[in-house]
Amino acid sequence: MRIGTFKESYVADAALFDSRTQHAWLAVAAVLLLVFPFVASDYWLYMACLVAINVASATGLNILTGYTGLVSLGQAAFMGLGAYTVAILQTRYGTPFLFNLLAGGVVAMLGGMVVGIPSLRVKGLYLAIVTIAASFIAHFLFANFDFTGGTAGISMPPASLWGMELDTSFRLYWLIVPIMVLMLLGAANLFRTRIGRAFIAIRDRDISAEVLGIPLLQYKLLSFALSSFYAGVAGGLWAYFFRVVTPESFPLTMSIFFLAAIIVGGMGSILGGILGAVFMTMVPELLKLAVDLLPGGASLAVFLSPVRLVIFGALIIGFLVFEPLGLAEMWRRTRRFFHLWPFKN
Repeated sequence: MRIGTFKESYVADAALFDSRTQHAWLAVAAVLLLVFPFVASDYWLYMACLVAINVASATGLNILTGYTGLVSLGQAAFMGLGAYTVAILQTRYGTPFLFNLLAGGVVAMLGGMVVGIPSLRVKGLYLAIVTIAASFIAHFLFANFDFTGGTAGISMPPASLWGMELDTSFRLYWLIVPIMVLMLLGAANLFRTRIGRAFIAIRDRDISAEVLGIPLLQYKLLSFALSSFYAGVAGGLWAYFFRVVTPESFPLTMSIFFLAAIIVGGMGSILGGILGAVFMTMVPELLKLAVDLLPGGASLAVFLSPVRLVIFGALIIGFLVFEPLGLAEMWRRTRRFFHLWPFKN
């Protein structure tokens, strides 16, 4: 059991992973990620790629909402900007997929900075309405411009690496998951820096943060930029994964999905974004599989579909009622319990 965090140098104090236990768990996670695609079926590889994309986007929203305290319902719109940028570059210019993903992130980042300008004047529900308006504007642009393909959208070829097309879930896994891991590491490192701590200060009390010398507009725009960059890259991965981008691919309900993911997982926590995205993606699928396993479940699937939605909604409400801090806090409590259990009377 760890009972102290004694450090002997600044390097040790600044280390992201500061214990052998953490290194061991990271090694186990790395081995599982490497082995998984060789033992999983196509269905579970498909779900793993989808989960990884959702984790990347939820992490970006957590930077903005969980760590900076700025509510946004425009994450789907920024994903759409990234997806359309990737699709246009891939179909019209044939540029490398890594360049396309970076460009998609940059375009979404610029869009996020524009949307973030009102954040100095409004916050809370009013800022959420601003981001909803941005979603409607983005949907209008996607559906009414020729270069976006209009309502028909854009069909795109698969990404290719060294002449090999990434056209299966197995091959895409090796593109999507490593990028997701890099994005998680980047977010985790962000909050050990001056910028990340400024975000947290703004979340806790923006007036006090300004008194301490933190320029609110600059850091709020930076938070919107980073969050939107994550969404743009996730949207680009989404485009390569499904290879069809349409205005209906990124509805407002998707933004609600990601907001629910970070609330259920735990706002202001990298682990919370991961657990929330996994929960919101996998629980409906697991409920569907459970229904199919029931006697006559396949024939009753249409009638039981509303029941699955009710159960899923009840689970979300249950987390909000019994554990407002989310799945990440449940994990921390469980870990503390088992650490302390041998020493209890």
